[in-house]
Amino acid sequence: MNANRKYSLLTAIISIILVLALVGCGAKEAAPAAAPASTDTAAAETAPAETAPAETSKTDSAAAETTDTQYPLTIKGALGEAVIESKPERIVTIQWGNQDVALALGVVPDGFSAANFGAQDSSGLLPWTKEKLDELGAADPNVFQDTDGLDFEAISDAKPDVILAAYSGITQEDYDTLSEIAPVVAYPTSPWTTKWREQVQLTAEGMGMPAEGEKLIADTEALINEKFAAYPQLKDKKIAWVNFSADDLSKLHIYTPVDTRVSFLEEMGLTYPESITSLITDPTSYSLELSAENAQALNDVDLIVGYGDDKLLTALQADPLLGKIPAIERGSVAFIAADTPLVAAGTPTPLSIAYTIDDYMKLLGAAADKVK
Repeated sequence: MNANRKYSLLTAIISIILVLALVGCGAKEAAPAAAPASTDTAAAETAPAETAPAETSKTDSAAAETTDTQYPLTIKGALGEAVIESKPERIVTIQWGNQDVALALGVVPDGFSAANFGAQDSSGLLPWTKEKLDELGAADPNVFQDTDGLDFEAISDAKPDVILAAYSGITQEDYDTLSEIAPVVAYPTSPWTTKWREQVQLTAEGMGMPAEGEKLIADTEALINEKFAAYPQLKDKKIAWVNFSADDLSKLHIYTPVDTRVSFLEEMGLTYPESITSLITDPTSYSLELSAENAQALNDVDLIVGYGDDKLLTALQADPLLGKIPAIERGSVAFIAADTPLVAAGTPTPLSIAYTIDDYMKLLGAAADKVK
């Protein structure tokens, strides 16, 4: 409506009513826009690239049915508060897996970080991410090639209304710089420890889609429960996620229960033995290093999960110290090979869970079958 035109009072009133009705009926479409750091396997932050922002986001029917959120909205995190003035139309996600939550909610980000391990080609896309992008018709996503450090220029060029980093390892300095671009929804307590449910809740809240986030959580929980029920041999087993290096068997790294890999296993009924949890001195740390001389902490473990292959297991079984760990000695070890999509699914998102859970359960079940 041209503001310079003159209308009668009656015409103006009718026009206003019609405009309000149209706004009320229109569903707003949210617009398009790293593996966790560990001591031995994954890179910490994400890195530079200059890619053009995607034109518009694509949403499915679930995303279109957004619920009302009161704005301005404040989301508190470990590094500061994100104050979002209105429902974001352009979103960016950075570092590990946050784009998967947006995609699972039917929204293609205006930009997101390349996967820093586990991708099966040079695209920087994990297979479940690519599958969902294809489903949503996003042929040319704006992927930040930032596996060596955040590309602030590319993030800024995407013109985000909000930056989603619920599961990430960003520093206070990163957060402050990003906050000059747009409000940042970061992790609630400590780096790389946001569980998948929290990740969904924070991401969905930052997108103005809290009800859709809760539905996604419920659907994912139902899938997990269904798949786990098919493997009764896993129930109540004691487990540990341990990373070994065949080049140096003098030490080992254990992921602690705050790590998302471990919390995902625990929610399925597997537990960490007290022999390990008693060694944790920092409750916010996701990893614990032990020398091989202290490997007896693993003696109470029924099965071990980690990154590796049969060659590594053979080396462990031949080692005079590590080979005496009962789980290693009997082979109740679920090693995840580096050349499979499952290697990147240990840190779960709704998309990665749905894509890999059958293979994951089969691997864990086979290890549990060897427990005597």
